[in-house]
Amino acid sequence: MNEVKRLYRRRYNKMLGGVCHGIADYFQLDPTLVRILWVIFTFLGGAGILAYIICWIIIPESPYGL
Repeated sequence: MNEVKRLYRRRYNKMLGGVCHGIADYFQLDPTLVRILWVIFTFLGGAGILAYIICWIIIPESPYGL
């Protein structure tokens, strides 16, 4: 049986809202790499802050205590 992959924000080991760590877990990447890419994205276009806030609102918090 296939296990469904879900995107969740992290409750622990988070910097601000747990969005970058949740995205890193989903794509099996290092959270630091995702955070650096997000900062670069923010400085290049300025939309990174708005995107982070939207993701913080839309992505649910992990129910598993992660």
